[in-house]
Amino acid sequence: QGAPRPKALLKERDKLAKWNGIPLLLQKLYENSHPNSDFSECQSILKEISPLLSMEAMAFVTDDNRKPAQEAAFPNTYTFDLFGGVDVSVSGFLSDDLIKDCLSILYNTCICTEGVTKRLAERNDFVLFLFTLMTNKKTFLQTATLIEDILGVKKEMIQLEDIPNLASLVSSFDQQQLANFCRILAVTISELDTGSDDKHTLLAKNAQQKKNGGPSRAEVNQATLLNIPGFVERLCKLATRKVSETTGTSNFLQELEEWYTWLDNALVLDALMRVANEEAEQSSTVWRPELESSDESGLANTSARTQLPQSMKIMHEIMYKLEVLYVLCVLLMGRQRNQVHKMIAEFKLIPGLNNLFDKLIWRKHSASTLVLHGHNQNCDCSPDITLKIQFLRLLQSFSDHHENKYLLLNSQELNELSAISLKANIPEVDAVVNTDRSLVCDGKRGLLTRLLQVMKKEPAESSFRFWQARAVESFLRGATSYADQMFLLKRGLLEHILYCIVDSECKSRDVLQSYFDLLGELMKFNIDAFKRFNKYINTDEKFQIFLNQINSSLVDSNMLVRCITLSLDRFENQSDIKVAEVLSECRLLSYMSQMSMRMSFLFRLINIIHVQTLTQENVSCLNTSLVILMLARRKEKLPFYLHKLQEMEYVKKYPGFILNNFHSLLRFWQQHYLNKDKDSTCLENSSCISFTYWKETVSILLSPDRTSPCAIVSYIDEAYMDIDRDFSEE
Repeated sequence: QGAPRPKALLKERDKLAKWNGIPLLLQKLYENSHPNSDFSECQSILKEISPLLSMEAMAFVTDDNRKPAQEAAFPNTYTFDLFGGVDVSVSGFLSDDLIKDCLSILYNTCICTEGVTKRLAERNDFVLFLFTLMTNKKTFLQTATLIEDILGVKKEMIQLEDIPNLASLVSSFDQQQLANFCRILAVTISELDTGSDDKHTLLAKNAQQKKNGGPSRAEVNQATLLNIPGFVERLCKLATRKVSETTGTSNFLQELEEWYTWLDNALVLDALMRVANEEAEQSSTVWRPELESSDESGLANTSARTQLPQSMKIMHEIMYKLEVLYVLCVLLMGRQRNQVHKMIAEFKLIPGLNNLFDKLIWRKHSASTLVLHGHNQNCDCSPDITLKIQFLRLLQSFSDHHENKYLLLNSQELNELSAISLKANIPEVDAVVNTDRSLVCDGKRGLLTRLLQVMKKEPAESSFRFWQARAVESFLRGATSYADQMFLLKRGLLEHILYCIVDSECKSRDVLQSYFDLLGELMKFNIDAFKRFNKYINTDEKFQIFLNQINSSLVDSNMLVRCITLSLDRFENQSDIKVAEVLSECRLLSYMSQMSMRMSFLFRLINIIHVQTLTQENVSCLNTSLVILMLARRKEKLPFYLHKLQEMEYVKKYPGFILNNFHSLLRFWQQHYLNKDKDSTCLENSSCISFTYWKETVSILLSPDRTSPCAIVSYIDEAYMDIDRDFSEE
């Protein structure tokens, strides 16, 4: 490729093959692309090639049935690549004057010809070089888009620290460019396979961790970003700025070009025109002095041609924010979590988002059906929807096991928490006392209560329910706080959850799981919650529907089963008249107090999991079965439970199948949880049982002594023993 070919031959073939003169143009370009050549000649050649390719790229992105690019569909681009056009274009970056044309040509070739993007991605030096071009304001957008496409197919994640002068590059960006840059960063700081993290087996993940040893590339990249001075502060500003604060300096065409680059979709133009027309009808384009000072003046004091309509501005801002929130969310879940938390609190991200909640984040859906880069219209990812989900994910990772979660309330709400503790005669939670009041939400409501409001109004089939429940649940996670639970119970959360599970008989597995988990956190050890439960589930028919939902999938409901078991155990040990009353009346507690019910749950929990199929999602079934047995051990009933499991195996005519499996699961448990990197505080917090007691119980159950009444092996007949096999990733 690139070697000169006889011109006459090329001309002859050109007519037959309909190459549109591309090979000849490329040959001329090749001859003129040496460091000492006349670049104006190159420029005019590039200007001839460019439209031939962009025409096809345009056809590709506006085609509804995008199929993998084929040679026949895009002959010009195919020919361009066939004759080494990509290599000549890459070498064209030698001159500043040619950069824009080369970028445009490469971008269009990547769209239409499979394999080009991958080839460019393999040239690491070229990818790093592209980053340095981002300082050029004129070509910033094309560069950003090309980098994004290349990183999307790159096998090896790039290391941000290899980018020359990264800190000064970032500080040269205005806020708009920084938001665009966040799209690129997203690929570099996310683990490559996090999409299905819950689905990967723990065996595979543990093996991978052993193999990797040190921090992953994504983690190193996160640290690199956090070392850039002022980076997190600027992201917080971008995330919380109001639409009216955005600078109106960029002109209409520049904005349009940006839209086009962001959305790859001809519908943008239709939407833009529709929105512009709607707004032009609402506001006259005549200058009206009384409107000049207000935000709503929209098109009033400038000509409609040069100003972007308000709705488009809002859409633009939404798209920026979701990129920025994504990056903040990943950083919040990373190794430097505490450092990020401190910065986010200091830069008032939470109160800022609270002020945007009604007008921007949870605004009424607009008519425009704009679609994100790389998606089609039928998928659930309009910018409005994606922003909501991104916002909920941020709340979830923000409050999960962290005392900064109280920043989600305002001052009155924090006072209410103190009053609840005072009334119940229990000490206030330290984290509430230590919360810096100058950093909390302001306004009538904090973010948590706003979230509860929209959660209750959410339609039954809404995809937001799962994320809303996860966000509220993470606020309750950690050491159980009676005041936090009462705060939410007073706002009708329990009744809302039960309505969804029982009355609307929710069918979505994801939503059910998130509602069961939330219900468990809300009710754990809280006698008032069980009383409210009984008041709502007030007929046998309702209770049966509730049980059917729990039994339909124990993987989804086992955290709730764990919570009821733990609460029952605590209540039984209390000598309080109110507790005794609820114990005798509450359908749920009476049901769980039957030994046969607990045994049935235990049997099924052990039966649905195996070492080879354990994931982050279903390992909780193993821990729930352990909780049932730890409580039995406290009452010196462990041998009785093991004997019952053995009896149940015989009834099923399959001796040993449950206990052998349980033995393997517990050996895996030791390997997994006794690892020095594993955080055991979650197990302690969620159960109020010390980790030492967890460890002791497991090792007693695994004792090889066949005479021990608490050892699993004592209940498996010699003939059915199958516990010596070593397990590894199969």
